Amino acid sequence: MPPVRIVLTRILTPVFVLALIPVVLGLVVGWGGVLGWQEKLADRGAGVRTEATLRSAQAFRTANKVAGLPTMVAGAVGIVAGLAGLFMPTTAGVVVATLVGLIGMFALVTAGGLLGHRAALAVPEPVAPGGGGCSGCACGGCSLQKA
Repeated sequence: MPPVRIVLTRILTPVFVLALIPVVLGLVVGWGGVLGWQEKLADRGAGVRTEATLRSAQAFRTANKVAGLPTMVAGAVGIVAGLAGLFMPTTAGVVVATLVGLIGMFALVTAGGLLGHRAALAVPEPVAPGGGGCSGCACGGCSLQKA
């Protein structure tokens, strides 16, 4: 069989598509990590989304900046695992490379999210407009809080 025919036969198999899954996910996850690292991740559903990160824009930016590096590494792990799977000679090798890549990506993204959440907890809560308590205006707010 000519080498071109072997390559085309390999590309058209479901195993080849299986190896592409961590590559595509790695690109998406890695890009999210880059945007978080650069503080350009918009608050539109992507990024670290916990109660602590959503309480202010500063907490969201801080959490995603901290989570950016582990997320970029997770993307790289997925890409490398998928590329390694493309060059595996057996189906079992492709499946193992894909699973290792996906598990590694999940573990690193989870760790990045936990680090980002902890960083968001360290950001002070935003102060409500008007002081949110006794601002010395003699409105009776202080006496109501003590009661």
